[in-house]
Amino acid sequence: MLDAMARKTANDDPLAPVTVAVGQEELLLDRAVQQVVAAARAADADTDVRDLTPDQLQPGTLAELTSPSLFAERKVVVVRASQDLSADTVKDVKAYLGSPAEEITLVLLHAGGAKGKGLLDAARKAGAREVACPKMTKPADRLGFVRGEFRSAGRSATPEACQALVDAIGSDLRELASACAQLAADVEGAIDDAVVARYYTGRAEASSFTVADRAVEGRAAEALEALRWALATGVAPVMITSALAQGVRAIGKLASAPRGARPGDLARDLGMPPWKIDRVRQQMRGWSADGVAAALRAVAEADAGVKGGGDDPGYALEKAVVTIARAARSRR
Repeated sequence: MLDAMARKTANDDPLAPVTVAVGQEELLLDRAVQQVVAAARAADADTDVRDLTPDQLQPGTLAELTSPSLFAERKVVVVRASQDLSADTVKDVKAYLGSPAEEITLVLLHAGGAKGKGLLDAARKAGAREVACPKMTKPADRLGFVRGEFRSAGRSATPEACQALVDAIGSDLRELASACAQLAADVEGAIDDAVVARYYTGRAEASSFTVADRAVEGRAAEALEALRWALATGVAPVMITSALAQGVRAIGKLASAPRGARPGDLARDLGMPPWKIDRVRQQMRGWSADGVAAALRAVAEADAGVKGGGDDPGYALEKAVVTIARAARSRR
């Protein structure tokens, strides 16, 4: 995954004189550092690693750390949150970029915003190796991350398994990485959604997407059970209304799509992966246009209720779930 996110620069060697890891995803930033340190220690087991915060890198400190050693030891100097360095220290770093020391790898972690952009531009101009570590805010990004984790482990997982894992674990990349590693180590053979459910059934049942799936399938009792469990285990009500909205909108999108369209074309036009097209197609069998409209109104009312418009978010969600499940049977 990390290799896939690295920019293709002239020098993509982890032991390049300077590496800049750009972004705000802590796991990826840590992996960028780990990759450099591992490469350095593979070359020299006695590599000295200095991991510094901005307040620890004062003017003159970098020159001291990178000065020639009598023992010619290999060294990795990591500077975290380099966008927060003082102006005088930035001058030191820029000067070093123009003439980096041998046997030393400097790793700059930078948030990537406007703050400290001059230092980042200077590092790029100097030909630094760059690793992108963007914050993964979109479900599709986290899904891609999970697929990449399984590929890196030399394992394959079905699209449904990857989606089930994201639904069960949520947005924490460290937890997703840990779950992928556990499944890759413990499971022999194919990793499918049944395997994910077996390992993470408690969390999966608490998933907001499980609530939404059961509701749009017209399974009111199961949806209510999943909803109560989700709320009891700390799932935020706003996450559940978001999942309900996504589920109902997916039904509406597919229902209004041209009949006879190929799955690949539908996936492209509707912004859904092909496997999800198949799932939604199964879920929409009992839906009517009036049902979709009623369900969307119910979601809007629930959203207002959980955001302060009502006294009891749980009741607002229960009412929405029942209305959606009833709407799912409007053609039966």
